[in-house]
Formats: sequence, structure tokens, C-alpha cells
Amino acid sequence: MDTFRTRDGLVRGRRPVPDVVAVLGIPYAAAPFGANRFHGPRPAQPWTGVRDCGSFGPISPQSACLPGAPSWSPGDEDVLTVNVWTPAAPDDSLPVLVWIHGGAYTFGSSAQPDFDGTALARAGLVVVTFNYRVGFEGFGSLPADGETPYPENRGLLDQVAALRWVRENIAAFGGDPGNVTVAGQSSGAGSIACLMVMDRARGLFRRAIAHSVVSPCYSVELAAETTRRVAAAAGIPATAAALASASPQALVAASDKVVDDYRQDPDSGARHYDPVIYGPVADGDVLPTDPLTGIAAGAARGVDLLVCHTTREFWLLDAVGSSKKITTDDQLARFAKDFGLPDDLVPGYRELMPDAPVLDIYLTIYGDMLFGEYSSRLADTHAQAGGRAFMSRFARQRTGPQGEVHAWHCADIPFAFGTITAPSVEFLIGGPPSTSDHHLSQSMVAAWAAFATSGDPGWQPLGTSTAPAHIWATEDSSAPAQSFTEGRRELWRTHTYPLLRP
Repeated sequence: MDTFRTRDGLVRGRRPVPDVVAVLGIPYAAAPFGANRFHGPRPAQPWTGVRDCGSFGPISPQSACLPGAPSWSPGDEDVLTVNVWTPAAPDDSLPVLVWIHGGAYTFGSSAQPDFDGTALARAGLVVVTFNYRVGFEGFGSLPADGETPYPENRGLLDQVAALRWVRENIAAFGGDPGNVTVAGQSSGAGSIACLMVMDRARGLFRRAIAHSVVSPCYSVELAAETTRRVAAAAGIPATAAALASASPQALVAASDKVVDDYRQDPDSGARHYDPVIYGPVADGDVLPTDPLTGIAAGAARGVDLLVCHTTREFWLLDAVGSSKKITTDDQLARFAKDFGLPDDLVPGYRELMPDAPVLDIYLTIYGDMLFGEYSSRLADTHAQAGGRAFMSRFARQRTGPQGEVHAWHCADIPFAFGTITAPSVEFLIGGPPSTSDHHLSQSMVAAWAAFATSGDPGWQPLGTSTAPAHIWATEDSSAPAQSFTEGRRELWRTHTYPLLRP
């Protein structure tokens, strides 16, 4: 009863609850190592008999970054796998939601407890999550100095391969391959913005949910500079042959050293503040252009888009110590200069936040620049190009045992997945969930399910109403006033937002 036939063979799942079947760790492509390393994804090897799929597959090479998250074990190679949650007695042709995890294009996996698809399956969806290559394996640029050049954006190519697996196999799990919604957060949402303008992904999904879309993608020149630094840190030449001969663990360690070097060097410019060294590369082939330009040209006009960002994105990165702490006016001025911000931006934030310390002003500007404003522009651009776009903001805050818990990066995702009772998310949401939190989560799960089903999350799309963005908050949230959020947006309207990281 819990056995399903895929194109490569039979798989057997397990029941996390009586009315949902979870089928985990199904290969959607071959292991990307050995002869397959640094190439685009290649077909998985079929199997005979019934494959037991009761646990998640191994994750892509990466450093340990998230407490409680799965860790990478060198030698584990079958990292390109999908996971499916489906109602135990599914109707035919249920809507499908495919989740792309975040993690700065450098870490993360589909096996995090807050990405459990059970609640969304109970809401009437077939839910798919998957792993893809991250870090140098997925986004490192290899020089074209060999007979067979290695493609850029291998992590994005993995995502396309997973979506093709969904198109070819999801009907066996009760899903409708013609009604697929991709969803993601942070670099997962940034990946979705890229997929929306990629020829290889066209037709593989009809809707997209993008939370906290990270900005922007990388230039070819910056990707090449990163490769030179990683090769130097690994003690090898910056050639395709040398990089392909280096072990995955050696390149992970070298990448970590480069990140640390940027952290220690105050003259390293924008990468000094939150050194993320990998990301999609606008190479003109796999990724033909940056997402904002492509979407403005109508590349994704037929895709319905639901965007959300949190109101205090960068507070999380400060809380976990991943970003530089800015506490003086001189440091804030240097930050603005390093990012090329307009002269009136910092004074404008000071007017909106007259009593705020420098750290709060910095975190607000950085969060808006990296996530909030880019997310908003993505939705606006899509609507202006003729697409349907819905905008929302997550503003739920509370006072927890350790003080105020902000509406920060990642806090919205357990609510949308219905996983707020998972112990591993207590830090994100400030302790055990309240009754109001449960109500909010139920509403967000319902909105995602409705959007994936019909393209309507429950409020008006941009361009059809003067109503502000939909706000997600509990009754007891000390949410910022809508006018404050719109005031921040107004400060960016005259700023030419960078399309690439040069």
C-alpha cells in the first residue's frame, strides 16, 4: 500500500502519521562524484526489487553550520535525492509543492525538521523536497582550460533535474505534473528567481513561492576571483584539472578559509560584513541574465508568484554571529561606502528610527538591502511585466525567555510548513508556540495550499488593489506599523539596485 513505482524502480515509504506517507531519499540523479564530478546531473542508475525509502539521503559536501541539522560525511556520495510526502489515500492529480532549501548556496539540506511535509500533505498537497550541490561543488566556477568545460551553476542544474523527476514521476504519488509550485526561502528563493528566467526550467512549474529572496547573483568576474582565492587557500593551481583533483573536503576547508580571510580583513569591501562567496553566476548560458532583468522582460509572465519577507531579516544573522557587528557612526558610514549606498539612505533611516542605536539601523538597512527590498522589487517587477504577483510580510514577534524574538530571517518557514512544534525551531520562534502561533501557522499553511492549488493565496495581487501587502502576525505581536515598512521602501525607490555582484 505504501509502495510506488518510479521510472527507475519501486520505492517503499513510511507513515509519519496514519494519513500521510513519506518516501525519502529517492535518487533523482547519479552521484555527482568520480567521473560525474563538476558536470551537470546525470541519470540515476535504475534498481531492481523494492527500494526502502524510509530515511533521508546524505547531504552535499559542506561545513557543519546549523545546530541540529544533518552533517556531511565524506564518502557519502548519493547526495542527489528527493523526498515525497503524499496523503495515504491520495486523490488523483493533487497539486504539487516542490521545496528548495536555503543556506547561502553553501550549506543546508532537505532533511531539516522544519521542512517536514506532513502538515502540507494533510492540507491536500503532494510535497517534494530535495538536496542539490552547494558550495564549490554546486556553484564554484572552474576555468575553461580543458577539452570538456565544466558548466557553471551546477546547483541550479540539479534543481532542474529534480523538477524533471517530478514531472516524470509525481503522478505515481497522486500528484499532478501539470500543477507544480516551486517554493523556497533565502538562497532557495534566489534559486527560484533564477529558475524563472532559465530556458532549461521553462514549463516545469506554473507557480512560485519565494520567501526572503536573496540579492543579487554573481558576475563571471567575481566567480573567477572566488575560484582563484579558493585554489590558493587549498594550495593548488587555479586550473580545472587541479580543482577537479582536489577532494571535496579540501575545497570545503579552503572555502571556509577564504570566508575567514574576508571576515578578518576590513578592507575587503562588501564581503567583509557577511562573507557569502558562492551564488548563481549570470554566465549567459545556464543563467542567461540576472533575474530582475529577465523578469522585467517578461521571461516568467506565465508564472504566478507569491513573495514574502520578514520585517527584521538581518537580526538572525546578528544573533548567530555570522555578520560583522556595527555599533559606531564611523563603522556605519564605512559600511554604506563599501556597498555604494546613496548618500541620503542612512540619514533617511535615521529619520525613520530616531531613537534606535546604530546596530539596529545597520541591521535594518542590511536586511532590507539583502532580502526585503529585493523581494519587493521581484514582486513589483513581475507584476509590471504582466505576471500575477502577491506580496506579503511576516511580522510576528514575541517576548521569549531570552528577551524579544524578532520577525527575523527563517522564522516564517516553520509557520508555513506547520512545523512550529519541532524542538529544533524553538530558537527561531522564541520558545514553545502559543495558541496564537498555532492559529497563524494554520493560516499560512492554508495560504500556501490555496496558492499551490489555484494561484490565489487569499488576498489581492499587486496592481489590482491599493491595499498594502498582506501581513502575517499574531494578535499579540508588536508588529511595526505598515507606514514604517513603506517608509523604508520609499528610501530605496531612487536607488539603482545592483543587478550583479561585480
